[in-house]
Amino acid sequence: MASGHEPPAIITEGMPTQLPDIDPDETREWVESLDAVLDERGKARARYLMLKLIERARERQVGVPALRSTDYINSIPPEREPWFPGDEHIERRIRAFIRWNAAVMVSKANRKGLEVGGHIATYQSAASLYEVGFNHFFRGKDHPGGGDQIFIQGHASPGMYARAFLEGRLTADQLDGFRQEVSRGPHQGLSSYPHPRLMPDFWEYPTVSMGLAALDSIYQARFNRYLHHRGIKDTSQQHVWTFLGDGEMGEPESLGAIGLAAREELDNLTFVINCNLQQLDGPVRGNGKVIQELEAFFRGAGWNVIKVIWGREWDALLAQDHDGALVNKMNTTPDGQFQTYSVESGDYIRNNFFGGDQRLQAMVRNLSDDDLRKLPRGGHDYRKVYAAFKSATEHVGQPTVILAQTIKGWTIEALEGRNATHQMKKLTSDDLKTFRDRLYLPIEDKDLEDAYNPPYFHPGKDSPEYQYMMERRSQLGGFLPERRVKPKTLKLPGDDVYKPLSKGNHQPVATTMALVRLFRDLMKDPEIGHRIVPIAPDEYRTFGMDSMFPTAKIYSPHGQQYEAVDRNLLLSYKESPQGQLLHEGISEAGAMGSMIAAGTAYATHGEPMIPFYIFYSMFGFQRTGDSLWALGDQLGRGFVIGATAGRTTLTGEGLQHADGHSPLLASSNPAAVHYDPAFAYEVAYIVKDGLRRMYGYGLDNDKPYGEDVFYYLTVYNEPVAQPAEPENLDVAALLKGMYRFEEYQTASGDDVPRVQLLGSGVALPWIRKAQQILAEEYSVAADIWSVTSWNELRRDAVAAEEHNLLHPDEPEQVPFVTEQLKDTKGPVVAVSDFMRAVQDQISRWVPNDYTSLGTDGWGLADTRAAARRHFQVDAESVVVAALQILAKRGDVKPEVAAEAARKYRIDDPTAVAGVKQEGAGA
Repeated sequence: MASGHEPPAIITEGMPTQLPDIDPDETREWVESLDAVLDERGKARARYLMLKLIERARERQVGVPALRSTDYINSIPPEREPWFPGDEHIERRIRAFIRWNAAVMVSKANRKGLEVGGHIATYQSAASLYEVGFNHFFRGKDHPGGGDQIFIQGHASPGMYARAFLEGRLTADQLDGFRQEVSRGPHQGLSSYPHPRLMPDFWEYPTVSMGLAALDSIYQARFNRYLHHRGIKDTSQQHVWTFLGDGEMGEPESLGAIGLAAREELDNLTFVINCNLQQLDGPVRGNGKVIQELEAFFRGAGWNVIKVIWGREWDALLAQDHDGALVNKMNTTPDGQFQTYSVESGDYIRNNFFGGDQRLQAMVRNLSDDDLRKLPRGGHDYRKVYAAFKSATEHVGQPTVILAQTIKGWTIEALEGRNATHQMKKLTSDDLKTFRDRLYLPIEDKDLEDAYNPPYFHPGKDSPEYQYMMERRSQLGGFLPERRVKPKTLKLPGDDVYKPLSKGNHQPVATTMALVRLFRDLMKDPEIGHRIVPIAPDEYRTFGMDSMFPTAKIYSPHGQQYEAVDRNLLLSYKESPQGQLLHEGISEAGAMGSMIAAGTAYATHGEPMIPFYIFYSMFGFQRTGDSLWALGDQLGRGFVIGATAGRTTLTGEGLQHADGHSPLLASSNPAAVHYDPAFAYEVAYIVKDGLRRMYGYGLDNDKPYGEDVFYYLTVYNEPVAQPAEPENLDVAALLKGMYRFEEYQTASGDDVPRVQLLGSGVALPWIRKAQQILAEEYSVAADIWSVTSWNELRRDAVAAEEHNLLHPDEPEQVPFVTEQLKDTKGPVVAVSDFMRAVQDQISRWVPNDYTSLGTDGWGLADTRAAARRHFQVDAESVVVAALQILAKRGDVKPEVAAEAARKYRIDDPTAVAGVKQEGAGA
C-alpha cells in the first residue's frame, strides 16, 4: 500500500487521480476494511458491498462518476508525467511558423476571383498534437522498424503542407497552388485533402470522408498483425496513428469497429481525437460532454483511454481542490459553456465559472483576468500531449484513444472558438497582424497590408528551428507523410492454372463456383499463393468456400480456444494465428477495411498482397460505395467479387438482396474495372488479365509497378451449362468488353431477317434459347454476342471521343463497340440481369437500330422463371423484342410480334409457374 508520501496509483475506473488525500488515516481504514472483507468473505461479498456503497452515495447526491467514465480531468496526473526530452521553446517556434503558413495558404486561396475554399481552424486547434508526434513519435519509412502509418485528419491538411514547406519538400509556389490542381500546371497545385491518387508521392491515406479513417485505420493495424503472424513481414515496431475530430465521431463508421480493435488487442493503434468541442455549425454536444461520452464508448469497448483536458496552469488549482469543488464544476459544465469561456473575457470566466462557489473564488483570487483567460486546454500543452503519446506507445494489450481538449482556431483571434469558424476562409489585414503578434513572428506591417497576398515565413536553413526540425525527422526515419511504391516483384502463374476452367463442364456450374475453383488453385501456387488474401463478411459457406477452412484456416490472433461444434467433419471451422482467410463477421464495412489494407500493402509495406473480397453483390457498391471510392483514391488493387449477382438470379431473397444496378454504380468509380462474365473460361481470362495489369510489375514501362485499378466481377449462383472455350476465341475482344460467341449460319442463299443479340452474365442462356426459338419458329437468324463488360465498352468509347475532341486534325478513333458491330446485319437487342441503363451505356455508339431489356424496378422473391417473366428479360421476351424491332424496320410483318407476345404471355408470370430451377439457395 502506498504511503502518504508516495504518488497514488493511476486509477482509471471512475475515481479522480489528482485530488489530494486530506485524511490519509481515514482512507487507510476504509481500504483495510475492504481488504478484510476480501480475505474473510471473498470477492463476491466485497463486490456487493462496493456496489451498495455506490448506490447509497447516489441516493445521498454524492457525485460519483459512472464506472464507464472518469472525472473531467487529465488521466495522467502531474507527478506521473514523464520528463519532456525536447526543446519546448524551439518546438513552439516551429509550431508558430507552421501555424502561420497554414493559415496564410488557405487565406490566399480565397482571394477575390479565386475563392477555392479550405479550412483554417482545424489545424490551428490540432497543431500541438501533430507537432509532438512529428518531433518525438512518428517514425518515417527509413526507420529500421518500417515506419509508422499516419491517418491525418482531412481538414488539417494545410498544416501538413505548411510543415513540408519548412522542410523544403514543397515550394512557396506550390503552397500558392492550394486547391488549384490543374490550372497552374503539372505538379504545381496541392489537393484540398489527403488524396493519394492526386498526390501519390505525398499522401498515403485518404481520410476526409469522415468516419472512414477510424474504421480503415483499425483494419490497417489489424492487417499489420496479419502480415506479421503469417510471416510475410515483421510489423512489430510499426504503429498506426489516427487523427480524428470529435464531431467526426458522430459518423457510425467512426465507432463501428472499435470492438474489433479491443478484441484483437491492437496495441499498435492509437486514436488521437481532437476535441475542440465544435462540429461544422456549432458545438458538438452543447448540452452534454462529448469527451465523457467518447470515454464511455471506448472504455466500454475495451480501449485504454487517456484524457488530456487541462494544460499545466490548471495543476496548481487542482492541487488546492481539497474537497472536489473544482472537479465538480468541471464535471457539470456542458461543452457549450466551455466553448463560450474560450471566447469570453477573464472577468466573465471569474464570475461565471469560478464565481458561484466561495471555494472556487478563493482558488483564483491571486490570478488576474488575463491569467484566467489564458488558462489553457490540455491539447495545446506540449508536456501533457507528450505524456499521453508516450503512455499510449508503451501501453500493452489494448488500443489507446487520446481525448485531447483544444480550441478550434486557437491563436487566431478572429476565428478562435466561434461557431462559424469552420466556414471562415480568409483573414483581413488586421487579423493577420494580430495573428502575427500572437505568434511573435518578424513580419513587417507593410507586408501585411495586402490581405490577399501575405508572405509565408521560413526561418532559413541556418536557423536553429530548421536544424532542430530536420534533426528530429532524421532521427525518426525521414519525412511524413510520404507514400513509397517499391513492391517486391511477383512471378505470376502460367496458363496451366487456368486450363480447368477452359474445358467446359457437362454438369451445370455457377460462375461463382467456377471462380472459387480458380481461387483455390491460385492459392496453391508456390509463388503468389501465400499472398492471396481471401475476405468475406460471414458468407464463406454461402459461396462454397468452406473447403478452405481446414487448410488455409481463418485468421485469429488468439488461435482457436474452443472445440468447434463441427470438429469431426471434414470441412470443420478452423481458426489460427497463421490463418489466411479474413472472416469479418457480418460487416461489409469491416471487410472493405481489410480490402483496402490488403489492396494497398504493395505501397504501405512494399509487400504486394492480392485480396479477393467476395460478398453479396447488392451489398458492395450500394452499401460500401464510399469505401470503394476510398480504395480507388488510395490506389488499391485486387478483386472485388459481387457474388449472387443479378436482380432475378438470387431467388427468394427479395427486394433488399436483388442486385440490378451494381454495374451502374461501379461505372461511376474510375478505378473499378467491371466484368460480368457468362462462362467459366471468361472468368479465367479476366482474372489472368487482372493479375497481369495490377501485379505484372515491369511489363509496362509506363506503369512499372502495375496499374492503379481494381477489378469488380459480378458472378452468379445459378448453375448453367459451361461450354468449352471456343476455337479461335478472340481473347483481346473478350477483355475489351465483347466478342461474337456464335454467328448463326443459314443455308447458302437464304435471305432471312437477322438480329444481333447481346447479353452478359446469366443472360447468355436466355439469348441462346431465344436464338433457337427465332430460328425454328420465325425463320429469323440471330447472332450471339457475349458482352463481358458494358462499362469497359462505354469507357473505351468515351476515351475515343475525348481523343477526337482534343485532336481534331488526326484520324478519328472509332469506339471498339462500333468497330465490332459495323459490318453486322440487323438490329441489336441488348439484355442482362441488370436494369436497362447498364446496357444503354453503349447505345449511342451502336451503329445498328438498338433496343434493350433489363430488370428495372424493385427486386422480388419468386422463382427465377417467374421473376424473369415479370421483368420481361427471359428468352421469350427477347424473342418478342427482336420481332418487334424487326417489324419496325419492315423485316417481319407487324402482327408477328403481337402474336408472339400473346403466345408466350410475356406479361404473365403465372405462365411459367411450372418451370423448375436448381441451385437457387443463397
